[in-house]
Amino acid sequence: MRAIYFEKGKIDFIERDKPLPGAGEALLKVLVAGICNTDIELHKGYYGFDGIPGHEFVAVVVECPDRPELVGKRVVADINCPVGPYAGDRRHVAERTVVGIVNHDGCFAEYLKVPAENLVVVSDSVEDREAVFAEPLAAGLEVSQQIHVTGDMKVMVLGDGKLGILTALSLGIYNPHVLLVGKHEDKLSIAGQQGVTTHCIGDPAELSDLAAQWDKFDLVVEATGSEQGINYAIDFVRPEGTVVAKTTSHLPSSINLAKLVVDEISIVGSRCGDIELAMNVLERGMVDVSGLIDAEYDFSDFKQAFEQAMTRGAKKILVRMS
Repeated sequence: MRAIYFEKGKIDFIERDKPLPGAGEALLKVLVAGICNTDIELHKGYYGFDGIPGHEFVAVVVECPDRPELVGKRVVADINCPVGPYAGDRRHVAERTVVGIVNHDGCFAEYLKVPAENLVVVSDSVEDREAVFAEPLAAGLEVSQQIHVTGDMKVMVLGDGKLGILTALSLGIYNPHVLLVGKHEDKLSIAGQQGVTTHCIGDPAELSDLAAQWDKFDLVVEATGSEQGINYAIDFVRPEGTVVAKTTSHLPSSINLAKLVVDEISIVGSRCGDIELAMNVLERGMVDVSGLIDAEYDFSDFKQAFEQAMTRGAKKILVRMS
């Protein structure tokens, strides 16, 4: 099979044997994959990654001995794969691999394997180009599963990248007054057309002035993709409020610890979410992801696709495998 391989900042096509599913695993034929900012960070050196990347996908089940009824079905999957028996949340099992990120070949390949228990069937009403958003949408929805979001809270999402928009749309299910702040009018409009209030800035330096002028927020989600974003988020939150951190950068962040302590601010890390919940939201049409798609490429044109994905301000780039 053909696959993409990242090594020391290089992107190459390789030929590799089709994976063999072990006990409890399923073999999947990838239909569509999405390029994520995490993939770009891996390419830059995050995690010291070498391997087959990619973790946003919709696929068809080719083999699944433990769940034969799934063969031929379109599926998405939780990307966290426990190694051996486990208890609790698979996303935080110490001994785990992560598809396309940690010790597990990803979806920028014609085939991949994942635990059968991770699979979620895609409804016939959801197109491939929508289903491929299940993983990042689940990450956006995760904030509402960690924090009790009520309709009267003042909520801000900082950052109008793909994850920021999906998070704002997800929080909008629970709160009618979500504010999304970013630098791109066209991207902000994707959320604005679905009821999210937006504010466009020209430069991140404006955030300090806005934080001094505006009333503080109960909840601020930091999704800027910048190592500096966390301190801007802290500036906007009220005393005893909560900041949710979404950014994973290959660069370290320095936090204004004094303000954190004096104002008794809570910081919550937020990562992957519930794939089944995300699929339910897509099936019900509660979030429209179509406006987030910038372009679709054939797998043979992956390098051009990745180049466009790395362009500042790019939206979601999809790769069709067949």
